[in-house]
This record gives sequence, C-alpha cells and structure tokens, in this order.
Amino acid sequence: MSVRILSAVAATSLLALPSPAAAQYTADYIPSVVADETFPLSIRSIMRAEEIVGQSPAGVRWSADGETIYFTWVPGGNEWDADREWYRVPAGGGEPVRLTDDEEDDLNVVTASGDISPDGEWELIGLGGDIWLRDRDSREMVQLTATRGGEGQATWSADGSEIFYRGGEDLFAMSVENGRIRQLTDIRAGDPPSFEPEEEDDPQRRFLIEQQRELFEFIRRQHQEDERQRLEREEAANEPPEPGELQPTYVPNGERVGQMVPNGDGSYIAISTFRDSGGDTEATPVPFWITESGYTEPRNVRSKVGDSQPGRSRAGFIDAATGEVTYFDAAPEDFEGNVSTQLLGWNDAGTHALIAGSSDDDENRWLWTVEAATGERALIHHLYDEAWVGGPCGGCRGWLPGEDRVWFSSEESGYVHLYVANADGSGVTALTSGNWEVQSATILDLDRAEGRNRFWVTTNEGDPANTHQGWLQYDDGGAVGPIDYLTEGDGRFSVTLSPDLERAAVLANFGNRPAELFVADADDVMEMEEVTTTPTEEWLSFDWLWPEIVQIPADDGIDVPARIYRPADLGAEPNGAAVIFVHGAGYLQNVHNGWSSYYREYMFHHFLAANGYTVLDIDYRGSAGYGRDWRTAIYRFMGGADLSDQVDGAEWLVANEGVDADRIGIYGGSYGGFITLMALFTAGDTFKAGAALRSVTDWAHYNDGYTSNILNDPQEDEEAYRMSSPIYHAEGFGPDQHLLIPHGMVDTNVHFSDVVRLAQRLIELGKENWEMAVYPVENHGFTVPSSWTDEYRRIFELFERTLSEPGCTEAGGLCAVPGR
Repeated sequence: MSVRILSAVAATSLLALPSPAAAQYTADYIPSVVADETFPLSIRSIMRAEEIVGQSPAGVRWSADGETIYFTWVPGGNEWDADREWYRVPAGGGEPVRLTDDEEDDLNVVTASGDISPDGEWELIGLGGDIWLRDRDSREMVQLTATRGGEGQATWSADGSEIFYRGGEDLFAMSVENGRIRQLTDIRAGDPPSFEPEEEDDPQRRFLIEQQRELFEFIRRQHQEDERQRLEREEAANEPPEPGELQPTYVPNGERVGQMVPNGDGSYIAISTFRDSGGDTEATPVPFWITESGYTEPRNVRSKVGDSQPGRSRAGFIDAATGEVTYFDAAPEDFEGNVSTQLLGWNDAGTHALIAGSSDDDENRWLWTVEAATGERALIHHLYDEAWVGGPCGGCRGWLPGEDRVWFSSEESGYVHLYVANADGSGVTALTSGNWEVQSATILDLDRAEGRNRFWVTTNEGDPANTHQGWLQYDDGGAVGPIDYLTEGDGRFSVTLSPDLERAAVLANFGNRPAELFVADADDVMEMEEVTTTPTEEWLSFDWLWPEIVQIPADDGIDVPARIYRPADLGAEPNGAAVIFVHGAGYLQNVHNGWSSYYREYMFHHFLAANGYTVLDIDYRGSAGYGRDWRTAIYRFMGGADLSDQVDGAEWLVANEGVDADRIGIYGGSYGGFITLMALFTAGDTFKAGAALRSVTDWAHYNDGYTSNILNDPQEDEEAYRMSSPIYHAEGFGPDQHLLIPHGMVDTNVHFSDVVRLAQRLIELGKENWEMAVYPVENHGFTVPSSWTDEYRRIFELFERTLSEPGCTEAGGLCAVPGR
C-alpha cells in the first residue's frame, strides 16, 4: 500500500448503528456504537493493547552492502509481554522474515559501520571488544586485535597511515604498513610524584631526627645519599623527553576519564574527565510488595529535588610529547557558578577542538573553539534563558568537514534552528529560520574523500502536526535554497537511508495507524511500499478515527492546538458531557498527525465518544513542538499557563460543541495526573470530576533533573513549589467534585508515597467524594492488561456516575450507570 493511498483513506466515515438495550456495566460492556462485530469496542478489548495493536517496527538497520533491512518487531496476535525479535526484508521489499539464532548472532557483523579511511577504501569496525578492518568493495574483513581487555573507538589518522584506538584507559596507534603499535597515553590516577624533601611536621619528631643526624655519622651519610638520589630524580623528571618516549598523564583521584580523542597526527589528545555527584544525598526506598520471597523488599531508587549534587566534568588537551594536561574553562572568566564541559571533536586539520559548557542551573550554554598548541579559545555562541535552555536538537553541533567552520543549533530566535560560524566566532549565519523547529540534524555522507556539504534534517516546517526529513545544502554563504524534503503530506516520518543513499527504509505513522515499515527509492520516497502490517485483522476491522485538530483560543490570545473526538464521528448521540485528556511528561507533543504514544487512551477516547462524551486532548503550554516561549511558559509555576489552557478548552467546548458547562471531566497520568489535581483544586467548578493517574502531588518530592530546571530548588524558591504543588491547594477541592486517584504501588518515578501524603491531607481536611485505587505490581508505566482494564473501568464509571446526565454533580447525586 502506498502512503498516498493510506493518507487518502484517513477520513473517517460516520457510523449509525442501533443502540443495544441497557446492560449492567462491566469491563466487557459494549457501548451503543461499534464499528464492526469483529472488534468489540469495550475497555477489556481495548486494554489488550499490545496483543491487538502489536509493537511497531523499530531499530532499523541496513546491511553494509545495502541489500537487506533489519528491524525489531512484534506483530499483533502475540502475548502482551512478548519480546521484540529481529526481522529482515530485502531492500526492494517483500515479506519480513524472522532471523534465526545464527543470523541474529551475525547481525552486528553485517550491519556494522565505522570510520572510513581518507582514501575511502577501508572501514574500521568495532565488534565484541575487538577492531576489524573491512574492504568497502569486497566486504572482506580482517581482525586487527584479539584481546581479553577489549579495544574500541577506532579512528583513522589524517593521512591514513595509522589507526587510533582505545584500550582500557589509554590510547594507542597501530601502523597500517607494518602493524606496529605505539602507546599514545599513560593515564595514571593521583598526583604527579613530588621530589621535594619530606619535612616532619611534629616538633618532637623533628627534634629526634635532627639529634640523630648530629650524633651519628652513619645517619648523616645516609641522609646525604637520599638527598643526592632525590636531586637526580628531580633533574631527570625535568629533562625534555627523548623522541617517542611516553610520559605519564596524571588524573586527580576521584575523577574518571571520559572521552579521549586524538587529533589527526596524534600530537594532541583531547580528554574529558568527570566526577560523580557528591554530597549527603539520600535515596528514597520504594517497597516492592508482591515478591517471590513473600517478604516486602524495599529498593532505593532516587533522591529528591534539591538533595542531588550534579556531577562535574571538564576537558583539556594532553600534549603527547610531555604527557601534560592543559584544562580549559567552558565559561567566561567573570562567570560565577559551576559548569560542566563536553568535548565535541577536532577540526580536520587537528589544530582546534570544539567544546561546550553548561551551567548547573541550565540557564547558560556556551560553545567554544580551543587551539591545542596555545589553549586560546574563541566564543562561538552563548545562549542564555532565564528559565532554562532546552528544546530539541540539543546535540546538533560539530565541525564542518574540510573547513575551519562550526555548525550548531540554537533556540535564540525562539525556535531551534541551524547556524554556522567561523572558528574565531565571526561570521555567524543562520541556515534555517521561521516559526518551526529543527528537531534533528546531522552531516550524513559516506566518503570523507568526496567532502560533505549538506545536512540530513528532521523538522516540523509548515505544520507542527507533521514531521518530515530531507537535505539542507550549504556553502560558504550559508544555506543553498530551501530544504529538499524527501517526505511530504500529513503524518510523521523517519527515514533511514541505505549506505549508498540509493534506497530508503521508512517508518511512517499516521493519525489512525501505528508506524509501519515501508521501502522506497531515495529519490522518490513517497512512492513507498508497505512491508509490515502490525495490528491484527480484528483491530484493523474497526474504523479508527484520524482525530481532527482544532485551535483553542486561550485567554492570552494564543491559539492552543487540540485533538477532538466527537460522538457524531462514531454515529452516537452527544450526551452533553465532555472529558479533557491531559498528556503526561509535560514536554511532549500529542497533538499531531501521527500515531499517539498514548494509544490506549486514543482507543479509550473512541469508547468515550461512542458513549456520548466529547473528548478534547490539548497540547498545553509546556508541550514540545512549538518553540521556546511555549516550552518555558511554565517556569516557576506549573499549574499556571498549562492549566489555564485546559480551562480555556472547557470554555471552548461549551461555546462551540454544545457541552454542558456543569458536566466536564478531566483525566491524565503523571504530569497529566498533576494537572488533573490542580484543575480540581484550583480551577473553581470548571471540572466536576477527574481521574489523577500516577500523579505528582508535591514537586519537592520529585527528581532533581526535571524539577530544578522548571521550579529551581525548593530551598531556594519555596514560593514556586507552593504555587505548583497540588498538596498545598487540596482545600480547594469542592463538595460537588469527584476525584479518583489510581497509582502503582511500586512506582519508582512518582513514588506511591506521593499519593499517600495527599490522602492524609484530604482526610485531615475532611474532604469527601474521593477514592484511591492501588495496583500492587505496577510501576509508573503500567504493563499488565488486567491492571489497565481495572484502572480504565474505574475512570469510565467515575464519569458515568458524575457527568453522563444533568444534575450528576449535585451534592449526593449519582448518575445512572447502564443497568443500575
């Protein structure tokens, strides 16, 4: 099936089927509308999830000869907990074939790639801790190392005469001509040996030593010999090394070596070291309740925000002739604060390295070039954000091949775009611009000898609901024309090109269909042929909606995108009630023309719509895909703009979809659960019922990496935590509102103790109409179908009791569940 055909059938026809008689509600209850008797639209059926939808192809690899595509896959019809298995398909298409054990053992060999020699004839391959050499024409391979210690990170010298590689903590160079190996570094832990005479600090001991020297000639002669040997060692250590003589490099105790990258001739080695986080941090124990031993088993997981000291990293150059390390700062001299440094590689000439620095508060990022011989540095780019620096394409940066120019991504314009600059920081030029984002970028070519002057990019140019990939050409003056996209139309596409760039393996997914693998010619990708069908025929028999994307006018004048599911889309009569779904993660995009990562909820929304509910799914402020201002709108106040967007969505439903303002519910998990709590506690009577799944109740108890960026540390910004944490607002939960709190008891992300603390708060406040549902074997992301079924049965029952008919939320009032 071609993509054009698949896109053409995306429009959903309306169904008008007769309503069955009311029945006692269970997880098997089928609503008034089903698309086909083959697939019963029930919660139990939906929550089979992986069994019927399967697990889409992933991990796409090409064989080195470009003749075969490999990928992992679990077609529908397997058990929900089936492991992914490797499959292969010819480059021209055909039926996928599962790999045998022997083929899987050889997979790394046939798909491996590595650094290509300057003449383009050879490729270095790392396999199983050893280094291999592959002829790029014949594909024959020769093993270069075979040791128990292991070698890796193999690269060619600039002239192709040597192969640099890492063995243990050191770097080595192997001669291509005769196989001779020379060691480039001698990394040692600790401080260099001192040749200063040791002085006794204790006065009493020093008196005895001086007395011995005064009284005994033997002691005096021994002391004189010790001093002579010390001076000889000091003199020898200060002599210039003989040519080729290896000198040790000392790394302070407590630091570990990260990267070591030699320049083109091995005269300098760029090195990065890191020190693990320190301080008196305390990990939170999470009890595992259902265990084989029968005993509750506590496991320590993570510390809390503000109680975690970040690790430290720094970078420098080793002078191979002397072994000395020159470290350099990755922040301006007048900057006060801790900075971590990342090493990004050498220019082709091997004279300058590219380094990046980031402040611990993530408000500053710097990009520098540093000259190896002098240590002089030049600032290429500095990005400051009073909230925090972020966005997609964070690792998009490097040297332009064959030039002393740098490329990098930046959110400086408000959206992530690509830039180039000279090595001295001058000539900064934007390659892309506009109210859209570059989401990934790399310089993709196979032969260093031919040079490279184009980027392979992924963007959402034109419409944030779609993602496309293509080539961005550049020259000395910047970009050459617009991006030449290989994909087009509605959907989300991920293209993996063959080694010769002639064929394309495409993972394409759409608003009503999970990702499938397609193959095509690289010069006409949209004429691609589908080679996998992941869901079962039963699942495919249902006419799943491609949800319409609508724009919600927010109170600040911004249009907020949302997916909508209308009862009429499923041939059902609206009941006047609505449910708003809040996606998790915060920084995540769920309103797009692709398959939702919340695919259980996607199916559940069909179920709700078929039962008369209008469902809205909003990409609120803080979501991904819409630029810097959207991303950072929640700084210092989660539950502010992000919640306001939900309230505006509720008002839009009333004004445009005929929804009863007194019958709007809300639900979501993780960050969505947090927003649900804030909605019920702080948004007045906008929402009458909510289900807060695996929700954060107090941000002071969440992790440091996520929370400190947005709210700072609790000991430094208590106001931000008080404004943003539902537990401080629980008194706002009204007597006519209803709350369900489902949570996994072994949640290692948002700990079960979060909702235990909130429960105690609600008890002490005397609140009614709330309940908890606990799941003894579930972590943050549920896995067992029976748990999913129970959870969503409870969510639906909540909405049926409180929203399905007018007057449901009056004190003491309950709506009738079918059959009750």
